[in-house]
Amino acid sequence: MNKVILTVDDSASIRQMVRFTLAGAGYTVLEAVDGADALAKLSPQLSVVITDLNMPNLDGIGLIRRARANPALRGLPILMLTTESQEARKQEGRAAGATGWIVKPFTAAQLLAVVRKVAG
Repeated sequence: MNKVILTVDDSASIRQMVRFTLAGAGYTVLEAVDGADALAKLSPQLSVVITDLNMPNLDGIGLIRRARANPALRGLPILMLTTESQEARKQEGRAAGATGWIVKPFTAAQLLAVVRKVAG
């Protein structure tokens, strides 16, 4: 089965970099421009969600909280991909239900290693 990943970031260049890396590894990649856009695209068929933290309309923490409130999405791996590296922000992400945290800038190898770990 082909694994589908939703990448959520208000930066088109970051979405493009993530898509290029993941598509090159055989994943199908969907994109959302912010958390509100991502909410409309969340489904149990997704293998992983990769979201930025700081976005307009609905930030990454809000997106995770809304996803975790849906019983069908509670087991969906959600990774934060952000410039934020403070421990307090990471704890806030974990408390909301984030599966993992990747700090920008990232390498393709780092991204793929984490995605493979959580997506199987």
